[in-house]
Amino acid sequence: MTAAPGRRSSTFTRLLRHGFTDASAAERLLDSAELAPLRDDPVLLDALGATADPDLALLGLVRLLEAQPEPGARRELLDTLISSKPLRDRLLGVLGASTALADHLIRHPDDWQALVMYEAHDLHPGVEEFEAGLAEATDAVSLRVAYRRCLLSIAARDVCGTTGVAESAAELADLATATLRAALRIAGAAAPEDVALCRLAVIAMGKCGGHELNYVSDVDVIFVGEAVEGADETKAVRAATRLASHMMRICSETTVEGSIWPVDANLRPEGRNGPLVRTLSSHLAYYQRWAKTWEFQALLKARPVAGDLDLGAEYVAAVQPLVWKAAERENFVPDVQKMRRRVVENIPVAEVDRQLKLGPGGLRDVEFAVQLLQLVHGRADTSLRSGTTLDALKALAAGGYVGRADAAQLDEAYRFLRSMEHRIQLFRLRRTHLVPEDEAELRRIGRSLGLRTDPVAELLREWKRHATVVRRLHEKLFYRPLLDAVAQLATGEARLSVEAARERMVALGYADPASALRHLEALASGVTRKAAIQRTLLPVLLGWFADSADPDAGLLNFRKVSDALGKTPWYLRLLRDEGAAAQNLARVLSAGRLAPDLLMRAPEAVALLGDGDGGGLEPRSRAHLEQEILAAVNRADGAAQAVTAARGVRRRELFRTAAADIVGSYGTEEQPVEADPGALVDRVGGAVSDLTAATLAGTLRAVVRDGWGDSLPTRFAIIGMGRFGGHELGYGSDADVLFVHEPRDGVDEREASQAASKVVSEMSRLLQIPSADPPLLIDADLRPEGKSGPLVRTLTSYAAYYRRWALTWESHALLRAEPVAGDEDLGRRFIELIDPLRYPADGLADEAVREIRRLKARMESERLPRGADPKLHAKLGPGGLSDVEWTVQLLQLRHGAAEPGLRTTRTRQALAAARTAGLIGDEDAAVLDEAWVLATRVRNAVMLVRGRAADTFPTEPRELAAVGRYLGYGPGHAGDMLDAYRRTARRARSVVDELFYGVAER
Repeated sequence: MTAAPGRRSSTFTRLLRHGFTDASAAERLLDSAELAPLRDDPVLLDALGATADPDLALLGLVRLLEAQPEPGARRELLDTLISSKPLRDRLLGVLGASTALADHLIRHPDDWQALVMYEAHDLHPGVEEFEAGLAEATDAVSLRVAYRRCLLSIAARDVCGTTGVAESAAELADLATATLRAALRIAGAAAPEDVALCRLAVIAMGKCGGHELNYVSDVDVIFVGEAVEGADETKAVRAATRLASHMMRICSETTVEGSIWPVDANLRPEGRNGPLVRTLSSHLAYYQRWAKTWEFQALLKARPVAGDLDLGAEYVAAVQPLVWKAAERENFVPDVQKMRRRVVENIPVAEVDRQLKLGPGGLRDVEFAVQLLQLVHGRADTSLRSGTTLDALKALAAGGYVGRADAAQLDEAYRFLRSMEHRIQLFRLRRTHLVPEDEAELRRIGRSLGLRTDPVAELLREWKRHATVVRRLHEKLFYRPLLDAVAQLATGEARLSVEAARERMVALGYADPASALRHLEALASGVTRKAAIQRTLLPVLLGWFADSADPDAGLLNFRKVSDALGKTPWYLRLLRDEGAAAQNLARVLSAGRLAPDLLMRAPEAVALLGDGDGGGLEPRSRAHLEQEILAAVNRADGAAQAVTAARGVRRRELFRTAAADIVGSYGTEEQPVEADPGALVDRVGGAVSDLTAATLAGTLRAVVRDGWGDSLPTRFAIIGMGRFGGHELGYGSDADVLFVHEPRDGVDEREASQAASKVVSEMSRLLQIPSADPPLLIDADLRPEGKSGPLVRTLTSYAAYYRRWALTWESHALLRAEPVAGDEDLGRRFIELIDPLRYPADGLADEAVREIRRLKARMESERLPRGADPKLHAKLGPGGLSDVEWTVQLLQLRHGAAEPGLRTTRTRQALAAARTAGLIGDEDAAVLDEAWVLATRVRNAVMLVRGRAADTFPTEPRELAAVGRYLGYGPGHAGDMLDAYRRTARRARSVVDELFYGVAER
């Protein structure tokens, strides 16, 4: 029958108003023979419009009517649908939310009648009711049908709002319990002889054990088996294993009715490599000797659900004391730190932002935070020992372990995220934690959660809001109660006891909790504006400190900086208002000694850590640095004051460089870890070398002005050597230099030499005067005749010496020579003088090559410190800096005259040029570059951590861990770091043996 245009238009509009997106298709379905009796019934249309997806609900209803076996059944369904609002809401709600359950109803068209009942016991069924629903199942297929029928009733109450997300999750866990019991009953019926031999208990773990299961989730279990009286234990365990395996297959295997869910026993001792069933004594032996912290965390949710419940209760009673002692374990802190690092790198990049469970601000953040607090405080407070996340969170708030407001926000966020997860999984009954990208699916999810005005936009906005709350509170959850405990300002709310506060600080990595709590009290107590801002900042800062290798040092240093700057108006405002500043400061203060020491000498350098006018952490150019230092020198009275000013700028810029290096190596929320370690090394080397050059230029100006006025009687230039000339200085490097001068016209050479020598000695003295600023040591030992020769020579003297006496090692050393300060023309002419020496036109004679090799071998044997492990010595060990640099420099000496690209003082540039010229293969060049970068980073890390230079890894565990964190290794992975260094160095040494020593001459 064709409707009149006016009527069609009216119906079309009405359908759109009721939430249909394809009104034309809906009109056709409403005109179908199956719905003829209800075509104009407003009750049906209103009910469809109330569903998550009216189009889907209408299509499902028509399919269900078509599936009815005969007309009488169809009329019964329609009559009941119109007369019974509970059925109408439940049935259409399910059809509009789940294609999987709609498909079940089509296959089993009588199952809609399971939704008709609306008695009190139907509203909140438990295990007993679900067991009754599964009682007639005799095999895997009939169990699936009965399971889906029960699931249908849970979903119906869920989508209609009869039950909340926590109640639905509990019902799903109860249904899983009943299903495991039914599956075990079926398995036992198939093997009564096995049942007769053993007692088998099924322990639910994970979300099933916690009474908070998803619609589609692995059901985690552990099996415990014992022999019945008089039976052989070995045979009994084998029988129990057969029963357990059969039970798992009944639930997991795919049949004509699909599967129920996988039963996962991988949380058992030794995981999938361990026996499926163990006796109780075997479980205990494992947990007492071998179990890791995460296994005790998992046992928080252990609950006997099927089989021999008495045996299950014995198991739980036996393992619970071990669970609540986990926080006392020696390795608890590194284990906790490892667990806290999300496994985001295992999530495909395209999925990170769509992850409800593992992504930042996801469900795992809430669950982990609650479980960690339970492990720490549950040993003394039994009220915290619930396996259900929301119940445990409520108990933590009631006991003062979590702030009530924080707990309320987390509760709301967790319920919303779990509701989203339920709706996503319910649609196709597939296990997923990804928020879909399809707009129709997002619309359905939004409408199912009551967001009807603009479902997609509202859903995404609410999701992001709740995820942000979780991210913000995830760390604060641990620390805010600590502040409440020490500040003692909040009234009418339970607080942590002193002992509980100490336990929490220890669990989070603080080695001296008493001192840490004293620092917190000093920072956060009182009613001043300063204390109020500190109470806002500290919960986040404490988390960042705890993420480092030395949280105690981070907190202590923060107190020192705050004490020094607490009265300045900008300090706390900077940390509060500029997002990057607070985390940058936390990283810098807890990464080692060097940066905090530099900062404590002038705390106002904190301003560099923000985004404002302090210049940020970007390194400043040499021209900019030199301009600032020379301006300060010109304003000063006398050379001493001028050099003090220059050293002050150097200290500040060293802090800027160290801070940028730490932030780039650790990463922050706003700035990820620098992906290219070579870029970090080049940035540090360039910045420190430019700063050293600018400092020398300023000191030279100060000394000349103080002693001679505007002009020295001789032209004077400083030539950088070694790492200085190569732009590769580290934080603790001396400045290797040569000094060259040239008397001005009419000036006696002796007078000129005396003036030049006085300049050198005065520069060295002023740069080493003890003060708050780090000294700058000048090393001129690479000059002609070494320590026996004059500190400064004329250009003519250098020419005469090099022409007559130059040794191979001196040509080698001159490869790094580059003017860094003083008379530019004189510096340029010095370079013109030495170029033929360092890039000989005919390359190196064989005897010169042998001499270089002998010198290198002697240096390795004589200069390596006694007792040092050569394989871990970053400078002189095999595959270390010396190996790589001498290999590259030998190529420069041999081929520099013919290959212009090799004429550089920088190791990595020369190596790249050698590769371009075909002098070294791509793979070998990459191996050498990787080793040089790693060895340089090790030296930088040791200086940052210990505050003094060294070429080997530290032996003190915290210092070694801090070096590891700088190099990208998490807690507990110092051994992996050392192994990786050895591998990298070993590969590099293999290349050096071939290229430098000619073990396999090319």
